Amino acid sequence: MIKNRLGRELPEKIGDYVVRPYQGAYATPAPQETVVTRRVMGHRIPSDTKLLPDLKTAIQASGLRDGMTISFHHSFREGDMIIGQVLTAIRELGIKHLRFAPSAVVNIKNPSIVDFVRDGTIDRIEASGIRGQLGDAVLAGEMEKPVILRTHGARPRAIEAGELQIDVAFIGASASDDYGNCTGQIGPNACGSLGYAFVDAHNAGCVVVVTDHLVEYPCLPTSISQQYVDYVVKVGQIGDPEKIGKGAARLTKNPRDLMIAERTADVIAASRLFKDGFSFQTGAGAIAIATTKYLADRMRERGVKASFALGGIPAAIIDMYDEGLVRVVECSQSFDAVAAAAISTRPGVVEIDNADYANAYSKGGFLNREDFGVLGALEVDTDFNVNILTGSSGEMMGGLGGGPDVAGGAAISIVTIPIIRGRTPSIVKKVFTLCTPGETVAAVVTEAGIALNPKHKNYAELKEDLEKTSLKLVTIEELQQLAESLTGVPKPIETSDRVACIVEYRDGTVIDVIREVKH
Repeated sequence: MIKNRLGRELPEKIGDYVVRPYQGAYATPAPQETVVTRRVMGHRIPSDTKLLPDLKTAIQASGLRDGMTISFHHSFREGDMIIGQVLTAIRELGIKHLRFAPSAVVNIKNPSIVDFVRDGTIDRIEASGIRGQLGDAVLAGEMEKPVILRTHGARPRAIEAGELQIDVAFIGASASDDYGNCTGQIGPNACGSLGYAFVDAHNAGCVVVVTDHLVEYPCLPTSISQQYVDYVVKVGQIGDPEKIGKGAARLTKNPRDLMIAERTADVIAASRLFKDGFSFQTGAGAIAIATTKYLADRMRERGVKASFALGGIPAAIIDMYDEGLVRVVECSQSFDAVAAAAISTRPGVVEIDNADYANAYSKGGFLNREDFGVLGALEVDTDFNVNILTGSSGEMMGGLGGGPDVAGGAAISIVTIPIIRGRTPSIVKKVFTLCTPGETVAAVVTEAGIALNPKHKNYAELKEDLEKTSLKLVTIEELQQLAESLTGVPKPIETSDRVACIVEYRDGTVIDVIREVKH
């Protein structure tokens, strides 16, 4: 066994996976090698068509064989119908032992992804997180090989480094022409930005666009160009618009969440970085949406405008753009119908490649220019380490997403979290699963006060700024003790020695592992 810099005990090798232990948020330099790609050049005779009659034909044409790697994007979220259709066609063709490498695992049903694990169609998974029935199956030991979990920024890094080589990428598009120009911005199942699919299209050995809305050539707007696409398939339906993101997220009415959100906006407004031209990212959870609303209020009050907003974009950010509070919206994912439509209707709302957004080894990552990043969490410990994967019983509850990337890139990263959930403390002595290193977290905002991290690079300036306000500053230890006094000391979660999941940091080093939970 070896220990990484954060004291997590790790095997030196897990199957054929060689562990590189985490050494620090900025300790691993970018490799100097050229980008590795599986993309192959193709020649098209003018009369040839890329449009194929069905998924089975496309799968056969792609050359997919046992043991290869397939990928999908998650922009359709729980409304996705593509993954199930493709995997069913693969199963019917008798192809087995695939590595399943989506940008994120969506909680699809009928069929469930776990069905394809149990029948041997999938025997390896690499994604940002697993949850629900699939998560339960993995932690119960139903997969022989551990799941590799990567952040949204680590995934394009791994693809470009050749660590994750995609043989066939299936890219869902709400509209496409018959030559492969495609988009997520128009059509009955529009999802908005296809930012997570760009790296797949640019690097996969074969790219298959799957759509239910075929348009006249050329498709406009174009997100992914025909030059990256090998085949196009039209299916009956690619998604459920109700679950893709119809409408806009509503502002929470929970008084606790509203209090946390308002305090978060106050922290931002108190910082010396809050001035004309600042940049931010807030996300789309309940507290995040409320934070966005309160932040807009503070911007109006102070006459401050932002240069750009970044990341997954909800309607609340589009409202700020329409009001002139934000000059540019850099959209890697659209969280609702309002945000999805905005890319094609507002010149300053821009679809961006996720590699440009969050890849730590990009030459120009947007996160490196971000002033404030607001993040959620399941647990935070007294070293400011964050858990966004596992719940109070060790179950898989979430995904890495872009949280560690945002914390690593933003000048001021703020974690919003209630001190307890139900009868379980959220502020603990040691997180069960370590996802985001504490050194990258500037502040934790709760209903009981705000804790600043003395080890954060911008601690002195932020502390000086907040001490000029009436905001309640506390230590992280005080929050932990208060939480424990309300809930009691939680019973330790018992695990076996068998590793079910490997948690990679954004640089590809291992920050933690998740072991099977004993029941």
